[in-house]
Amino acid sequence: MSSQAPPNTPHTGGDSTHSVLGFRVLRSLRRIIRQVSAHSRSLSSVSGVTVPQMLCMRAIAEVGAQDPSAEVTSRAVSQSVQLSPSTVSGVMERLVQAGLVLRERSTRDRRRVHLSLTPAGEATLAAAPNPLQERFLSRLQGLPKEEQERLLEALERVVQLMDAEELEAAPILAPGPVPTAEAPKP
Repeated sequence: MSSQAPPNTPHTGGDSTHSVLGFRVLRSLRRIIRQVSAHSRSLSSVSGVTVPQMLCMRAIAEVGAQDPSAEVTSRAVSQSVQLSPSTVSGVMERLVQAGLVLRERSTRDRRRVHLSLTPAGEATLAAAPNPLQERFLSRLQGLPKEEQERLLEALERVVQLMDAEELEAAPILAPGPVPTAEAPKP
């Protein structure tokens, strides 16, 4: 391996072997960020919805498929996708406005609101590609357990090195913050 800094890369001084290694790490991080962003744009252009919206729609469909008599609530969706209730509420509002999700008051308990996909929501869900995290998780689970643990340890260390331990993060691969109830509508 060459000890010179790669072309078009600022040299920060110090041991050039460490600089080259550092630049390789930074490039890998940048590739991950770019792939997440590209996949999110692709999903949005193909389906017209964001990654969090798609995951919430899938949760509605899956909860309903597991038990057709089940009344799907925002809370059930929130637990399924591991997003905060306020985030799911904002996502649901946009999906309702887009005509992809229907909100109905329970006939048994008027305080409860049930969610279901509209025919347009079902069509959008059927036509959408799989979210990036599903492919990633499938491939990750195919690795030996020891390698999975090493990857986790390395990524957790990267989080520490970037002073990002205190940042909240949902298990969703999407660029930028996951939209909240206060986020502007797309």
